[in-house]
Order: sequence, then structure tokens, then C-alpha cells
Amino acid sequence: MPQRPDAVLVSGDLADNAADAEYEQVRDILAPIEAPSYVLPGNHDDRRALHRHFGVPGAAGEPVQYSVDLGPLRLIVLDTTRPGEDPGALDGARLEWLDAELVAAPVLPTLIAMHHPPLVTGVPAWDDFGLPAAGRRALREVVARHPQVRRLVAGHLHRIMTGEFAGRPVLTVPSTYVQARPNFDSGEIEWTHEPSGFALHTLLNGELISHVQPVRGRADSS
Repeated sequence: MPQRPDAVLVSGDLADNAADAEYEQVRDILAPIEAPSYVLPGNHDDRRALHRHFGVPGAAGEPVQYSVDLGPLRLIVLDTTRPGEDPGALDGARLEWLDAELVAAPVLPTLIAMHHPPLVTGVPAWDDFGLPAAGRRALREVVARHPQVRRLVAGHLHRIMTGEFAGRPVLTVPSTYVQARPNFDSGEIEWTHEPSGFALHTLLNGELISHVQPVRGRADSS
């Protein structure tokens, strides 16, 4: 990249088996960027390990949730994981915390980051391990009350996808590992040889713009 980012957001599944050595490798990979890193847990992660290796706020073992002001943009990290399981969850306590965080800064443009996207994709294999309908409905009610929320971003699907949620755009980012192929008639996850990638978010004149940048790797090196 021609410019160094102001911050790096890692939207979950930092590790495959939640081993300490894996998290140490992630830290080594992020270090040369020389920008603060903000991580959130995915279904492959261990909350306690994120506390040990990345110093995330809160009590070890509790949901990893925090907010940070990045100059003109506010980042809110929302934990959607259900420890030990692939599907996500959003209980009342997490949503109450999110509502309070949004009430505390009603003007600053805000990006909400989570691992499980709050969308129904139409792909059975993806929707089976997404967020339950009750959690999506409750989250929608919270987001709808706060116009400063400009975008929700997520991972989990190993695929770029856009949608609308409570009148706000949602973006799922590609995986830095391997991508999934959408199949609306299959209950199995199908992998495809496509480049890994990442999203680049920038605030321009109060408007949040998101780019998706592919990265040359195994999928296209041959």
C-alpha cells in the first residue's frame, strides 16, 4: 500500500486452533505495519488468548467488546461468538452494552465490527452457522436508534458480500486464508481458488468509503 493505515482491524479467526503459537505468529505478521491493531474474536478464537496476546479490554473469558476513537471515526467491536461453537449469538447484555456505547457518542461517525454478519445470505451452509434470527432482530432495533452508525463490517463467511441492515450498509470482508463459493442449493461449505484480500476504510468529508483489495497469494500464483 502507498500509505500506512492509521489502524488495523482483524475481524476474528486470528487462529485456527487458538494455540499460543498461532497468536504469536499473528503478532509477528502485524508488527511491520507499525499501526495499532484492534482484534475481535471469531469462532476459532479463544477469548482468554486474545487477552493474553493482544491486551484487549475487559475480563478474561468475558465477551471481547470495546470502543476506540480513531480521529474522526469511532470503532466499536462487538463480540458475536458463542465459545466452542461455530454459530454466533447476541444476548441482552451485549446489546445493552452496544446501545450504551452508541448513546455515549451520538455524533461521531461509527463503524461497528463483528465476526458473524447480521444478514441472511440465502446460502444454507452459511446461514446455518450465522446469527440467530432473534439476535438479528434485537441488533436491528439497536442500530436503527443511532444514525451515527455508518457501516457494519464482519468476517466469518470467507467471502465479499454487501447488504443492508437497519438502513445501513453491511460489508463482509474476504478471508486472508481461503475463500468460499456461494451455492444456494447446498448445505456444505464449498471452497474456491480465489485471492485472499482485505478491506480499506477511509472517511472522506464525513462519508465512510470502503475498498476491497485482493492480495496475490496461493490462489493466483500459478
